[in-house]
Amino acid sequence: MNTPRGPADVAEATLPKQPELSVERVTELDDHDMAELCEATDAAIIEGGGFGWIEPQGRAALQRHFRGVLLVPERELFVAKLDGMVVGSAQLVRPPRNNEAQAFGATLTHAYIAPYARGHGLARLLIRRLEERAAALGHRVVNLDVRETQSTAIALFEVLGYERWGTHPAYARVDGRTVAGHYYFKLLEPGRGRSTGKVMGR
Repeated sequence: MNTPRGPADVAEATLPKQPELSVERVTELDDHDMAELCEATDAAIIEGGGFGWIEPQGRAALQRHFRGVLLVPERELFVAKLDGMVVGSAQLVRPPRNNEAQAFGATLTHAYIAPYARGHGLARLLIRRLEERAAALGHRVVNLDVRETQSTAIALFEVLGYERWGTHPAYARVDGRTVAGHYYFKLLEPGRGRSTGKVMGR
């Protein structure tokens, strides 16, 4: 016997399923996640954003790259997942121990979401999680640089509060053309203690 369905049941059945978004810091990757990460990376390279590479590198080269990243003490790898599938990543780079003068800052690099996973707010979540980690480690500043051609990334960084402080007119060579690059920073507020503005003399 079928139970009559009311308007609320029908409405719930017709609502599109919300995608599951997650970002996590990883210290190791199994073969499945590594394969998805390499696929997402090549897709981002082909689309023209997120990495210094211009041509897709293939799984073997990218595996060597990410295995190396996981071995570097000053680098932390964050992966973004859409419905459990790895679709992007970013790296947090901390100054080496012998650079005490710049220990208050960290660098955000190689941040991207594969083209087929965009439009869900995952890039914003990825950057937020990295910033939270940087602040938890005691960093007060996040630095980054980006090619002028990466307009979507630039718009996102500026919406998230990154301030452009300079432009390098000969930043990169892409497809035989010299491309400028923009440099950004963002001040992070600690969970407690003196505000970052006061520490920086602002």
